[in-house]
Amino acid sequence: MSLENWTPRPRPAAKTFVGRYGRLEPLDWARHRAGLYAVAGGEANGDLWRYMPLGPYIGEVAFERHFEAKRAQEGWETQIILNPHGTIMGMASFMRIREAQGSAEIGAVLFGRALQRTALATEAVFLMARYVFDELGYRRFEWKCNAANRASMRAAERFGFTYEGTFRNDMVTKGENRDTAWFSIIDSEWPRIRSAYEAWLDPANFDGTGRQIFRLKTKQA
Repeated sequence: MSLENWTPRPRPAAKTFVGRYGRLEPLDWARHRAGLYAVAGGEANGDLWRYMPLGPYIGEVAFERHFEAKRAQEGWETQIILNPHGTIMGMASFMRIREAQGSAEIGAVLFGRALQRTALATEAVFLMARYVFDELGYRRFEWKCNAANRASMRAAERFGFTYEGTFRNDMVTKGENRDTAWFSIIDSEWPRIRSAYEAWLDPANFDGTGRQIFRLKTKQA
């Protein structure tokens, strides 16, 4: 495929994404710090950071100071995930943004306990993917995780990302070796994956208790 007319894509902007099951909005510490700390900070939530190269954080001020320093250093665009009542449920960031290549990563993904295995969790990933592909015209959307984090690897595949391989001895983090598993969705795959998300997120796919009727089917048969 010729890319002779390719031009760099815009950088993901700080904006709000509204879905059926909640919304995402740009991180604003003045508005979000307390709610974000409640679902992601403190000793009670320390295990949520087990496989991340940052965290956990004790104290709201420390959380803001250290996470914001990392975010600014790396150029992350962090989105806060809220339910329909405006309660903060988690966060995710656009990171490793490469406008010239049309590539970005969804990372620093932290789903609070009440967000895990919900329609909103899936919708959050969908809204971010739809933005980079359909609005910005990106060619590639990445997911990376500690290869020891089997739950994250299963989530990546469920969300439609294809496993590309593992970078062995990729990092030393928290006094341990980290092998990093790489996954991606590319633009030619996105129309099929988008249709799978749309079908799964349709309210008709959930019964009166909110239980799914059919699974998210992002992989080709």
